[in-house]
Amino acid sequence: MTTGYQIKEQSSLHHVTLQVVYWIDVFTRSRYSDIVIENLKYCQENKGLVIYAYVIMSNHIHLLLQSEGSDDLSGILRDFKSYTSKKLLESIENDTESRKEWMLFMFKRAAIKHKRNTVYQFWTHENHAEIIYSEKFIRQKIDYIHNNPVRAKIVQHPEDYLYSSARSYAGHESMLQVELLTTKWKTMI
Repeated sequence: MTTGYQIKEQSSLHHVTLQVVYWIDVFTRSRYSDIVIENLKYCQENKGLVIYAYVIMSNHIHLLLQSEGSDDLSGILRDFKSYTSKKLLESIENDTESRKEWMLFMFKRAAIKHKRNTVYQFWTHENHAEIIYSEKFIRQKIDYIHNNPVRAKIVQHPEDYLYSSARSYAGHESMLQVELLTTKWKTMI
């Protein structure tokens, strides 16, 4: 399935949204969010992923990112989604999870709809990637990402949400280190 949100400029700055199939609220448990954080750190350290902003919501993730030293942002995201889906499904299957049967049923149901899946599908196949082309668009996306938990009425202030780079931008300790955008950005198109 092709969408208008494909990554065509592999080394450019993008806003990406990754969604859990059927918008299943997986990341209401910190152990699942921690798996995502651990793998994002791995991608930063080993795959050249540069993250400028992020938020992990209950059923989706927003990232402002780019690939450094590699022209394969799509490949990094593919590997990230593949690895995290395996780890998250293992955790759901093996840990105490009250919604285990229902969640696995829904992930199996999603897999049936796509030939490239074997047993389960965790993430949707789309990355909903938007190339960032101006300073104004960067600020708009950072505000959008950081205010997600406020709009969802989870916290009153963006920097109060643990699984967000808003903490870094506010000068607080964060779960994941990001590159703070403090200067003008120029995307090469």
